[in-house]
Amino acid sequence: MKKMNNRIWWVLAACCLFFASCSGRKAAAPLTRTFPSVQVPRMGSDQDKVDYAVVHFWDAFMDTSKTFFCDTSIVNGVKKEELETAFGQFSSMLGNVMPKVSASAVDRMFKMAVILESRDTSSNVFEIMTRMADKYLYDPNSPVRNEEAYLSFARNMSECGFVDSTLKKSYDYSAKMCSLNRIGHKAVNFTFTELTGKKMTLYGIKADITLLFFSNPGCPACEGITKALIADRKVNDLIASGKLAVANVYIDQELEKWRKFAKNYPSTWLTGYDQNYIIRTDVLYNVRAIPSLYLLDKDKKVIMKDAPQENVLSYLDNLPD
Repeated sequence: MKKMNNRIWWVLAACCLFFASCSGRKAAAPLTRTFPSVQVPRMGSDQDKVDYAVVHFWDAFMDTSKTFFCDTSIVNGVKKEELETAFGQFSSMLGNVMPKVSASAVDRMFKMAVILESRDTSSNVFEIMTRMADKYLYDPNSPVRNEEAYLSFARNMSECGFVDSTLKKSYDYSAKMCSLNRIGHKAVNFTFTELTGKKMTLYGIKADITLLFFSNPGCPACEGITKALIADRKVNDLIASGKLAVANVYIDQELEKWRKFAKNYPSTWLTGYDQNYIIRTDVLYNVRAIPSLYLLDKDKKVIMKDAPQENVLSYLDNLPD
């Protein structure tokens, strides 16, 4: 718990360092500017302040009472590279709030971008913000990807009048994929076959926490995660105590290749394959890239979904002994 509090303080400090203070004057707006700050009022807890900063992150940047310059390198008066830094900061902050708060923050951002686009179609805000949301919140390689936040964005895009019909269908499909196995909901059950030939179900795993690890043999990123888990003392202690189960599941079809490689995984893991190939073909899970990590509680409710390795290890390392 102490480390989580430190993380909140880090986010607040990052906000203070990142943002420039607003003057509040009503003078004519300059053509260009630095990315404007969010002014966090004095209020309750540190988490309340983080929540407020996330939800109101874009208010000053997308203030519709002023007009700022736009071209290929300037977005609403802010240099594109500076705006991208801000979007990365925003995306990182979304991971420090509850899903309901992150959805509210994304909805607010989207609505303001639509207002700017409605007022002036030559504005590039909507286009750039859309591109950055795809890149930071949904790209499988993004370290701050966040399907719960992206779900709100994709739903908005699928209903937006500024988006053509083909893209609307694409965003509607993405929204449906993001709706699978949402955080706080029970993960879909499935059967897998262990290397020994024994069949197991996800729900049949008895542990306080289940780490569901979709991996492939010979995948460098999978190998990196495997080594990190093996080297983590806390992870090994949790497995030994029965509090943590690692279910390492192969969902593709090169079974002979998998069988040869699977012997390299720790014997303390539940290593198996999807014998019916339904995880991919029936889209039980939104596995857009391998590896993919899910954390589930004892009731198989999703704690983390397609989470970065660092977030998973941080969570496990902070569990009580």
